[in-house]
Amino acid sequence: MDTVREALRSVVDPELHLNIVDLGLIYSIKESAPGKVHITMTLTTPGCPVGSAILQAVERVVEQLPGIEEVDVELTFEPRWTPEFITDEGRRFLNML
Repeated sequence: MDTVREALRSVVDPELHLNIVDLGLIYSIKESAPGKVHITMTLTTPGCPVGSAILQAVERVVEQLPGIEEVDVELTFEPRWTPEFITDEGRRFLNML
């Protein structure tokens, strides 16, 4: 699932200009069956104005990967996202370290 995670780095939150992996929005990536990927993720806020665009981009990017036939994206707000979820690389990008 490393390939999926790397592909998701191309999906960028348009407000923060940081990819959703380093932003800490991806909680899990699992192969639920051959060719089927289940992604559990969140958004920075439940009312995120670009939430639907981010979810569509996640599906589109993963569906383009070789061997992936189906993508199931589960949106959750438990645990609720906080800036602590941002990776060290993301913090460097945002000058947070």
